[in-house]
Amino acid sequence: MTPDVQIISVAVAAPLEGEFHYVPPAGMTAEACPVGARVRVPFGAGERLGIVLGRQDGSSLPLDELKPIASLLDEDALLAPADIRLGEWLARYYHAPLGEVLAQMLPVALRDGGGMDLPVPQGWVVDDAAPHAASRSRLQTALLERFRSSGGMLSDADLSGHAATLRAMRDKGWVRRIALPQGGGGVADALVPSGVSLNEEQQAACSMILSGREAFSAFLLHGITGSGKTEVYLALMDDVIARGGQVLVLVPEISLTPQLVERFSSRLPGGVVVLHSGMTDNARREAWIRSWKGQARVIIGTRSAVFTPMPRLALIVVDEEHDGSYKQQEGMRYHARDVAVVRAMQRGIPIVLGSATPSLESLFNVEQGRYRLLRLKKRAAGARLPRMEVLDVRRRPMHEGLSAPLIERMRDHLVAGGQVLLFLNRRGFAPALLCHACGGHESCRQCSAPMTVHRSRHRLVCHHCGAERPLPRHCSACGSSELDMPGQGTERLEMVIQGLFPEFPFERIDRDTTRRKGALEAKLARARAGEARILLGTQMLAKGHDFPGVTLAVVLDADRGLFSNDFRAPERLVQLIVQVAGRAGRAERPGEVLIQTHQPEHPLLQALLRGGFDACAKALMHERRLANLPPFSHLAMLRAEARDAARSLAMLERCGEWIASMPADVHVYGPVPAPLERRAGRFRHQLMLSSRRREALHLLLDRLLPAVRSWPESRGVRWSLDVDPQDMG
Repeated sequence: MTPDVQIISVAVAAPLEGEFHYVPPAGMTAEACPVGARVRVPFGAGERLGIVLGRQDGSSLPLDELKPIASLLDEDALLAPADIRLGEWLARYYHAPLGEVLAQMLPVALRDGGGMDLPVPQGWVVDDAAPHAASRSRLQTALLERFRSSGGMLSDADLSGHAATLRAMRDKGWVRRIALPQGGGGVADALVPSGVSLNEEQQAACSMILSGREAFSAFLLHGITGSGKTEVYLALMDDVIARGGQVLVLVPEISLTPQLVERFSSRLPGGVVVLHSGMTDNARREAWIRSWKGQARVIIGTRSAVFTPMPRLALIVVDEEHDGSYKQQEGMRYHARDVAVVRAMQRGIPIVLGSATPSLESLFNVEQGRYRLLRLKKRAAGARLPRMEVLDVRRRPMHEGLSAPLIERMRDHLVAGGQVLLFLNRRGFAPALLCHACGGHESCRQCSAPMTVHRSRHRLVCHHCGAERPLPRHCSACGSSELDMPGQGTERLEMVIQGLFPEFPFERIDRDTTRRKGALEAKLARARAGEARILLGTQMLAKGHDFPGVTLAVVLDADRGLFSNDFRAPERLVQLIVQVAGRAGRAERPGEVLIQTHQPEHPLLQALLRGGFDACAKALMHERRLANLPPFSHLAMLRAEARDAARSLAMLERCGEWIASMPADVHVYGPVPAPLERRAGRFRHQLMLSSRRREALHLLLDRLLPAVRSWPESRGVRWSLDVDPQDMG
């Protein structure tokens, strides 16, 4: 080994464990390759992206066998030591290759080798001729107020989700596009006063969190719906920004992003950026770079935003911490909430987990003393909690899934000037197309599941693999034209509601009606403004939104979650019901919540009526303890799929036999077919591992996975590991 040649260790974005050794690029020294920078390296027959991990004097390979780095992409480190430390934890805990983990922490444009240059920031300025208030549009009036409270200028980032309103204002000559001054539109230190006073509970929560701001501490902010958790977040942000820090705010859904962005941006003009999957790759790259440079003071994003580099990170907030959307279901199956807690621990900063319906895992962590519980038991501004009622529909005549008492109650609220929200977690027109002659249904040719009817598009759609085909006129099995569409989805219910209440404006909000850019924001704005009197939707309507005019909220199909093979289904059902209920009665008018069910005596529903969410959580926790299910045990799921069912089954059977031969405190269940046994033409099986001790489970996985990769049974089989699975399918 030549003493003056240092070896560079690189984490390569490839499905292989370990780090790889290279020599510096031609004409460069090792010191020119900073730790945390991106490099292009020769790997196999081509080149791969890599992240520099360090420099060393020697290698296990002879110097003449080491290849030079092909190119250095960055003069400065993209990933700081704290980011690499988080990546190393992710790789250990989720048993993933470090190179792939570090690559996943970068936005796609940077993974593909994109540069770190930022374009001149663009924005809008209000014209002197603009009125103080629009004559008819509440949205335009609100936007004019935001412009004037921010000095007349706002960046594109501040105005995310307002494209249609801005175009209308531009056409009137009220606003115009500008290039923001260099250094503007990014660095913002001036906080706009909120004008909102915290109540006693909110102030106590803020004081408790701020008292531990110099070290790691985890707080579970359990506030009932409408109790003002967001005002607590904003007050904490004020303190962090005043001290020069940055705040990371995670939300579970894109649909929740616009309203939070508006709330935060109104307090910190120019200093808030957004990161979510609905953005273009280039927009995400720019937001990531602004955060990396420290220009963005508040980052609001969905799951993957948890990896965003923030040199002055001082606070993490996870809103709706219970939500299943925080769990990644492909690739490295991380849970963003759990990663956020680890990141806060490593950085020595506080983290706030907020929810009206906390997960049982978080409540268990409170019991164990790992988290500190903060309660908000009163609704803000004196609003009253809605009255909840179970509506027994047994032996009652139903009109397309709506009982007569429900229809009557809806009319009462609408005539009295209220809004009605209907929750049905099933999109499409009908869940199946059934043949009345032979009893068969039109199934997906690639999945073991019926196709959903989307009548407005005249299509059958598989909600599992995305396959589509035209809506047939005859049964594919027997040729009969007697086709029926049993059951209901949001598309069918829309027709029913408009037929029953044609005089009241209606809005349907689900994934099918919000595909166009800006459609979701426009529909939510119309709902919040009270322009739509009847709201119908799936989960994206039920979570986190503030609809002050809603006086009646209805859960139409509560029975689906009561008899599921997934042990988490009852917990999710209770959370959804409480979240839907939280949309009602937020203003001065009292609200009502109706739960349509064929199981009115079910213990879970009765516990909800008598003791609310707390009683349900206590009952579910007791059941989990008796059954030794999380949070009282730790799970990992091995999933395998192949074109030939025997191959995926054989691989998992080998895993089960191997584990049984090990002296480990780990129980094996399966292998068994997945609930959806065939998807996209591949047969799927799964093997569940359970242990009371997390360490025992991970030690076994450390030994098992290298063995699996070497087995002949794993060839031709797609397999994956899911640590702490949230979905049993």
